[in-house]
Amino acid sequence: MGATLEERVQRLEDREAIKELVIMYGVIMDERDFEGIDRLFTANATLRSADGVFAAEGLDKIRVTYQSRFDVLGATNHFTHGHVTRFDAKDPSHAFGFVIAHAEVNRGGTAMLVALRYKDEYVRTEKGWQILDRIMSYMYYTPVKEYAEAFISENRVRAYGEATPADWPDALRPGGDTTWIRDWIQY
Repeated sequence: MGATLEERVQRLEDREAIKELVIMYGVIMDERDFEGIDRLFTANATLRSADGVFAAEGLDKIRVTYQSRFDVLGATNHFTHGHVTRFDAKDPSHAFGFVIAHAEVNRGGTAMLVALRYKDEYVRTEKGWQILDRIMSYMYYTPVKEYAEAFISENRVRAYGEATPADWPDALRPGGDTTWIRDWIQY
C-alpha cells in the first residue's frame, strides 16, 4: 500500500527543511556563526574530507575544525547548486543527501574557487533536521589566478600548499568507481 497523503506531505516538508538546512550551512559558514554550527550538526556528528585533510567527531571537535579553517579564511561565499535527498525506508527521521556546491574564498589573502560535493547523513532531532555525518570532497580548490591551468590538471586541489589530485570526477581517476551513483538515481 502506498503512503498516505499525510505521509507524502510530511515527506515534502522534511525534504524542504533539509534543503533549507543545507542552504543555511553556507550562510552560517560565511557569517562565522558558531551558535549556528550547533544547530547544523548533532552533538555526535562527524565531519570529514574525502582527501583525509580533516576528520572531526563530535560537536566540540567540529567547532575546532571550523575555527582552524576560519583562522586562515577571510570572506567566503558558499552557494548550493543542487541537492538530492533520499529518506531511509525504515525510519522517516533518517535521510541521506548529496549536495553539489561552489565556494569563493579568501584563503590567506588569496582569492580561491572551490567546487564541492557533500555526502550527508541527516537525522530529525528536537531541533529539527540536523547533519549527523558530512563528507566534503573537491573537484578543485584553487587560486583564481591558477584556475584555467588547474582545471585541466589532475592536481586541482591547491589550498594546502602542494597541488594534490582532485577527489572527483571518479570516472577520470585511476581505478575510479562510479557505482555509488546508483544509490542516488535508478537506471
